[in-house]
Amino acid sequence: MKKLENRIAIVTGAASGMGKATAKKMAEYGAKVNIIDFSPEVMTYAEELRNEGYEVTGYQADVRDGERLKEIYKEVFDKYGKIDAVVNAAGVAVFTDFTDDSIDAEAHREIDINYFGVWNSCRAAAPYMKEAKYGKIVNFSSVTGVMVCDPGSSAYAGTKGAVMAFTKALASELASSNITVNAILPGVIDTPMIRKVYEGVEGGVDAALNAAAKAIPMGRLGDPEEVAEVACFLTSNESSYVTGHGLVIDGGSTLPESFV
Repeated sequence: MKKLENRIAIVTGAASGMGKATAKKMAEYGAKVNIIDFSPEVMTYAEELRNEGYEVTGYQADVRDGERLKEIYKEVFDKYGKIDAVVNAAGVAVFTDFTDDSIDAEAHREIDINYFGVWNSCRAAAPYMKEAKYGKIVNFSSVTGVMVCDPGSSAYAGTKGAVMAFTKALASELASSNITVNAILPGVIDTPMIRKVYEGVEGGVDAALNAAAKAIPMGRLGDPEEVAEVACFLTSNESSYVTGHGLVIDGGSTLPESFV
């Protein structure tokens, strides 16, 4: 039996990057997956996965719209009678100088998507999980903001630090209902989002990513599928006694104490 056999899962931010990889990996492990993204590409991806033989339903929605998420989660519950697992992977990242006039608007956007998007999803899912006395919630935080920071990351780092704090608080509150709440803290993973962050860097995106890889003890960037495996672990019964935890997956990038 596959470890997510017949589990009903929801994945946000599932049209690209780590969310996309997680959706497919959960389906491979037997879950019936409902995928959400702001991009219309989420509908195309759902169709692709169905054509591969997986039970996947796509929803184009903005995680900033809490009422819309509640409608979707009710639809999922009405269809299947339960919601077992939610993976909150939707997020954005823009690095901006703190004194730049554009940073206030950008900070509000990142807070609304990265933090309140997670909040809205959990608010929509928690009542069903509490009623069932079972649930698995996985929130995407980051090593940025929790463990390390780079110049220009103030808005992004703030949201990811907040996600980790929220994860711990919610884990404490829902533990008595047999609901685990954990976070994944990725380092530099080779995704469209990280490539966008490095746009405009002198020498080009590939050169910047190669330099980043050389600074990582394992000598390479992470693959989205590696992160997806961690998400599947945290949504399976293999992690039944793990809650309030931030699992770092960074190839050792946060280990060095110096550049020597």
